Amino acid sequence: QLQASGGGLVQAGGSLRLSCETSGRIVSANVMAWFRQGPGEERVFVAVSNRSGVRRDYSDSVKGRFTISRDNTKNTVYLQMNNLVPADTAVYYCAADADPRSFAARSPTVFDYWGQGTKFTVSS
Repeated sequence: QLQASGGGLVQAGGSLRLSCETSGRIVSANVMAWFRQGPGEERVFVAVSNRSGVRRDYSDSVKGRFTISRDNTKNTVYLQMNNLVPADTAVYYCAADADPRSFAARSPTVFDYWGQGTKFTVSS
């Protein structure tokens, strides 16, 4: 299972950190990612990390502002978000997949496991 947390309300320019704790068979997932879905929009890729956390990638819209990290001792993946803008408002989902090749995937359909989503709003 994946349990995401950390949503809420933040002002533009502020920071927020999301957490996603894994359990059960997902604990040793090779690839962990974050997606987001804005109101009336499709779910889109935000960030991805391989199992060790050494390889990471981001969507162009968040590159330089967001950082994905993993603490495998706590079975948790984080998304540190800085310099937030109203366009970042969305429901954020963490996802996991056992196939290391999923690191290159940007489509949500590739990922087998999903958290319930955590919502936050960036006010202008």
